[in-house]
Amino acid sequence: MIIEIDFNSEEALYLQLCNQIIMGIATSRFREGDPLPSVRQLADSIGINMHTVNKAYTVLKQEGYVKVDRRRGAVIAIDADRCETLEILKKELQVILAKSSCKNISKEEIHELIEEIYEDYA
Repeated sequence: MIIEIDFNSEEALYLQLCNQIIMGIATSRFREGDPLPSVRQLADSIGINMHTVNKAYTVLKQEGYVKVDRRRGAVIAIDADRCETLEILKKELQVILAKSSCKNISKEEIHELIEEIYEDYA
């Protein structure tokens, strides 16, 4: 598992870790049922505290990306509740689009960005 953490970033380490795993799922590096390293293994390999990895795994579990299996540990488990996910996404996009509107970013520019980013995941 290749996880890159930017120790100079203002973004919290656990969020960077969450985002890296989510990006891995979106780009098919990680698939449904793939096991994640143990908290200790991942912390040691990246060079971060085990509590940070545990927090990331907890957030990923709460958001429906990971489930914890007693025998296998943390495994990729993409949330099947599509409607709920769409509602959450809609709320997040409303804020992003409001910010974009305040900065005079056009609808066309937003669509171009979405197409550019989505190409990495399709």
